[in-house]
Amino acid sequence: MKTLFAISSWILLLSGPLTNAAPPPNIVLIFADDLGWKDVGYQGSDFMETPNIDRLAKEGMVFTAGYAAAGNCAPSRACLISGNYTPRHGVYAVDSTDRGPRNEMRLVPIPNKSGLAKENVTIADALKAAGYVTGIFGKWHLSGKDGTEPDDQGFDVVFQSGGGWSLKEPDNPKGIYSLTKAACEFMEKNKDRPFFVYLPHYAIHSSLQARASTLEKFKAKQPGQQHNNALYAACTYDLDDGVGILLRKLADLGLEKNTLVVFTSDNGGTQQSSQEPLRGNKGGYYEGGIREPFIIRWPGVTQPGSRCDVPVINVDLFPTFLAAAGAPVPAGKILDGENLIPLLKGEGRLQRQAIFWHFPGYLNSPVIRGRELDVRTGFRSRPISVIRKGDWKLHLFIEEWQLDGGRAKLAQNNAVELYNLKEDIGERSNLANANLAKRDELLDDLLAWRKSIDAPLPSQPNPDYAPGTESQGGKRAGGRRKAQKDSEKGDE
Repeated sequence: MKTLFAISSWILLLSGPLTNAAPPPNIVLIFADDLGWKDVGYQGSDFMETPNIDRLAKEGMVFTAGYAAAGNCAPSRACLISGNYTPRHGVYAVDSTDRGPRNEMRLVPIPNKSGLAKENVTIADALKAAGYVTGIFGKWHLSGKDGTEPDDQGFDVVFQSGGGWSLKEPDNPKGIYSLTKAACEFMEKNKDRPFFVYLPHYAIHSSLQARASTLEKFKAKQPGQQHNNALYAACTYDLDDGVGILLRKLADLGLEKNTLVVFTSDNGGTQQSSQEPLRGNKGGYYEGGIREPFIIRWPGVTQPGSRCDVPVINVDLFPTFLAAAGAPVPAGKILDGENLIPLLKGEGRLQRQAIFWHFPGYLNSPVIRGRELDVRTGFRSRPISVIRKGDWKLHLFIEEWQLDGGRAKLAQNNAVELYNLKEDIGERSNLANANLAKRDELLDDLLAWRKSIDAPLPSQPNPDYAPGTESQGGKRAGGRRKAQKDSEKGDE
């Protein structure tokens, strides 16, 4: 598909630009790593300080229901870059979907793809074909044996040094400043042509790092009721400082008014940071694992200080960027998101009725206020599909659905949880057996979506399933990951 796309794009470019057309905007996407919905100042954190992100929120539009398309790093990035939900690219987790005590897994998980395959047409491919110069400055996380490197996925400039799991430069925690500096130099060099900057930070992902002066600042600060981890707050503050440097560079170059800036995160905060009132954390599909800070600033399009409560998701950025650039959807490319520009202009709502998630595997390490079964057995998530439609959200737990009678036994098998997020953002009151009409409406929509996208479902019972025991497989999986949790790489 990429070959056909390249030929058609070459023909389009030979035809020349439209006369009297306004110059397309520069596009800057700042993508934090593991920054939770409640980890920023404008969301009401009682300990974190993020003055630059807060200023961006005041100057642009805040999406109060902005989501990642997956609960942890690699699949969320694959969704963002490809514009597709997880079943289309097969990246469901980091490394493996078989993570946790195997004796507690009721089904054999769907295998994971370790990276984004080269044939996927990416945001960078599409913008490059539209005349943009493209650069990535930071964490790619989509190579692996099934994937490829960013310079094979449409990026002209690739800068990934200066960051990573083991960086120990005191004045450059997690590569924040080296990545930001490289992005600023790229913008200055290309200030006279449209550019796409993708700045996926390594911060604040474990292991946490911060400048010494920043850490001392938060050690001296009065702890909050909800947040009190000085190192976590310091790392977040340094990340915010990098955001400020980038925004000031845009202003200094005179590019601020013609640049669309997006700030969001790849998934929810880790168990080191409570996301209350949201339930859960990174890796799970309660709100704390997938709802993100989500800001778009585009001067002349977004109204300063505006807010939008329409649910949006990171797969929406691909069609939004194309529409902003005046570029066509690549030939043969299916996009699962929707162009957000009508919302940015304050005009109406989106055409779609719902957004979706699908995770057909297992992730270890329970989250804060997770599902009781998962907390007891050591999982963040088991196989699950999720839909949000309007104010309503439904979780479909695939083990119970497949093995415990499906729809016929919904009243007893705990296969479905239903929440009204407008009234219950913390997902505390399961209404699955109290509002049958709404439950069945969302369930039908979710099942129809899974069929339309050919979402793979684990269906084979796990021969090693032995609940309550400690099988060797369970010990290996759980123990290995637990030991890794505090390691240099951290838990993904």
